[in-house]
Parts: sequence; structure tokens; C-alpha cells
Amino acid sequence: MEANTKSLLIQMFEKWAGEEARSYVMLPPSGSYREYYRISGRSKSAMGAYNSDSKENVAFLEFSKHFKGKGLPVPEIYMVDESNNVYLQEDLGDVTLYGFLQGLRKDKEFPEDLVNFYKKTLTQLVSFQINGGEGLDYTKCYPRQAFDRQSMLWDLHYFKYYFLKLARVPFDEQALEDDYHKLINFLLEVKHDYFLYRDFQSRNVMVVNDEPWFIDYQGGRLGALQYDLASLLYDAKADIPHAVRADLLNFYMGELSQYTKVDEGDFSRHYYGYVLIRIMQAMGAYGFRGFYEKKEHFLKSIPYAIDNLKYLLDNVNLGVELPTLFAALRNVTESEELKTIGQRSSLLTVRISSFSYKRGIPVDVSGNGGGFVFDCRAIHNPGRYPEYAEKTGKDEEVIAFFGKEPEMAEFLKDVYSMVDKSVEKYISRGFKNLMVNFGCTGGQHRSVYSAESLASHLQHKYKLNVELKHVEQDMKKK
Repeated sequence: MEANTKSLLIQMFEKWAGEEARSYVMLPPSGSYREYYRISGRSKSAMGAYNSDSKENVAFLEFSKHFKGKGLPVPEIYMVDESNNVYLQEDLGDVTLYGFLQGLRKDKEFPEDLVNFYKKTLTQLVSFQINGGEGLDYTKCYPRQAFDRQSMLWDLHYFKYYFLKLARVPFDEQALEDDYHKLINFLLEVKHDYFLYRDFQSRNVMVVNDEPWFIDYQGGRLGALQYDLASLLYDAKADIPHAVRADLLNFYMGELSQYTKVDEGDFSRHYYGYVLIRIMQAMGAYGFRGFYEKKEHFLKSIPYAIDNLKYLLDNVNLGVELPTLFAALRNVTESEELKTIGQRSSLLTVRISSFSYKRGIPVDVSGNGGGFVFDCRAIHNPGRYPEYAEKTGKDEEVIAFFGKEPEMAEFLKDVYSMVDKSVEKYISRGFKNLMVNFGCTGGQHRSVYSAESLASHLQHKYKLNVELKHVEQDMKKK
């Protein structure tokens, strides 16, 4: 990110909000290379975005304006600086459909409230596909105007090179290519001139006042209705039960029938073909991010995708012969290594950091978001005294100082109580990552001591992994 982008976004915020920016926090990275920052003032907040890909920015901004004009629930764009690839948009909060789902579910249960929210989401999907596509300038699409033969080949090759090859799954190259073209011919049999959202998954649906709102549609283009439905219902880690998927498929077709005539048998047969290509596209992404870029949390989605793939192979007849492709996919589903990849460690990992507020709050690298940020600045600061100026919260003199301070003991007692509750819940539900940050003015005394204390407390009380990092002190060593 360019050095002046922070100041540009803050200037944009203050001009839009009419008040001083008091907080500037980078959001955890997602599957894209865009960077998002929550900027807050006294009474207003907004999301600042930076993306070096100007063509993708144009697509997002043009689509946002169009959809907003259609009354669809998408973020309002407040300000744009095209020359610097930054823009300011409405802050829809932090609750995604995926997070909402995780909060409501217990084990494999899929409560009625969740089913109803998915139905609201599908109603809006139909509106995007039919109403949203009317009058849309498809020349702004990026990287392609339609999910056509070329787009499908890109996705299938993505799967071949970044998943099959990197996972060492054997296949006949030419025979696989022949099957790819047969699959594409089958998929293109259906009408494909609707708006295709492209990445219609639970992490791109926001929950705002118990209603679905939508983000990350910049990859939209012309395409078939079945693709986005497949993206949502076969979203790997959402792990929707098959009976619920069938109910939601029927609900969607009922909603769609209010706009156009639906041949349910033909729609369903081609729908499962789009489920197949969507699963393969997603697995290609997991392979690229996980095997190639070594981002472990992407590998954790692979076992869920394999379960979906196995269900498809065992229960669906597309009516088109794809022997080499299906043989390769069957090898994927039978790989014991792939079925357990990304889940080898059964222990919860708690990442604890100390930091200076001058540099900002550390970003969650696990990809989960959330966790705790504790502000230590209300505690008596040994840094005010010359004898501690060169010491840190790991030094005996500072440890002794805090041992005499009731403020620190009371603070840590409350911290332990809050963190313990999350740790116990995370362990019971099989979650793998929790982030806890401690901040103070200099990132030297109070935050370091607190981080060290919590790490010791957790290691003595629970069976888990602790990763401890002192951001400010580590930077001083470089």
C-alpha cells in the first residue's frame, strides 16, 4: 500500500463526515488483495478501501451505483479518488452470514432462524439476477463480460494446475481437457444472459438489522442463474445439510417462478453441473492460497469441499459422460491426506500480542477475525519513571513494579475471566484460533506484562497452543 494512502483516506473521511477521524483500523485480510480500513470519528464511521487494480475498482463502483439505484441492499459509495485507487463506502458492520451461521449453529444443527435468513438471501439473489441485471453496463465487467466458455476454462484450469497437480492427483491431461469441453457444452445449454454475482457466498453477505446486505460483487458478469445458487448452497465451510439445501433449492425456484417460467427438472439437472464447476473453482482457490501461497487457513476448507464433491459423485447423474474428470475427482474424495489436511492440529491456538497504539492494532493472520483487544493505558505506567525507561514488561524490575499495583491485578482478573470463557467455548466447539491483543502507549511495559501474564495463565490452565508476540519490541530489534 502506498505511504500516503492512509492520509488520503483520513482526509476523505473527514471531508465526508465533517468531523475528525479518531480511529483507523485495518480489517483482517480476506481472499482478495484489496485492503479495507474502518475509519471512525465521534459519531460516524465508514470503510476506506484501497485496491491497486483500477479496472476492478471501476466494476465495483459502477455496479454499486447501479444496484443502489435499483433499491438493492449494497453499501453506499461516499467518495472516490480514482487516481489513487481509493474510495470510501458505507460501513455495514462486522457480522457476515458466515459469522451469523457459526453463532447460531450447534454441531450439525441448522436452526429455523438460519433457514429463514437464507430464504431472505435467496429472495434478494433473484432480485439481483433479474432486476439488478436490467440496464447494467456489462462493458464495465472485469475481467470478462460473461461467464462463457473462456471463463469456464480459466476456472477448470485453475483447478487442474493449483489443486490436482499440487495435490499430486494423477490424470490424463488430454482426456481431462476433452471432458472439460464436454462439461462446458452441457453448462452452456441453459440461458446465460442474467446477472451472475460470481462470488455469492456466506462471507459476502452481511447481516444488518436482521436483513441481508451484499458486498464483493465486482466480479459480476452475464451468466446462468444456477451458478450463484450453487455458490451459496455449496459454500464449503458453511456446511449446509443436504436436506436444507434441497428445501432452499425448492424455495429459490418458487421465488424465480414469480419472474419467469421454470422447468424444474431441467433447472435442477443443470444446477448440479454448476455446483460441480463451482466446487472445482473453489478448490482451485484453496490450492492456490493454501498449497502455493502457504496460507494454512485456506487448506481447512478442503475437507468440507471434498464432502460436497463426494455427495455429488454418489447421488447426482448429470446425464453427460465425463470419465476422466470423474475419475480424478473420485481420487480426490478417496485421499485420506486431503480429507484431513488443515485439520492436523486438534488444539486451539491463542495468538497473544502486545502493541503500541501509535502503530495500530495488529491484524488477525488466521483469517477468522474477531478476538479481544484490551487497552492497558488506564493502568499506572512505569514508563513515567527514569529507572524503568529502558526496561520492558519482561524485566524483573517492571514485574516487581506491577506486583505492587492493584490496578494491574484487577485488570488481569477481568481479562482472565473474559478470555477463559471464550477459550472454553472454542475448545468445546473445535475452533482452532483465538486472537488477544494488549495495547498501551509505547508497547513496552503494560501491554508486554499483560501479554506475558495471560500467556502463562492459559498455558497452565488449558491444553492449547500459545503464540506470543511483542510487536513494538520486535520492531526495535530489526
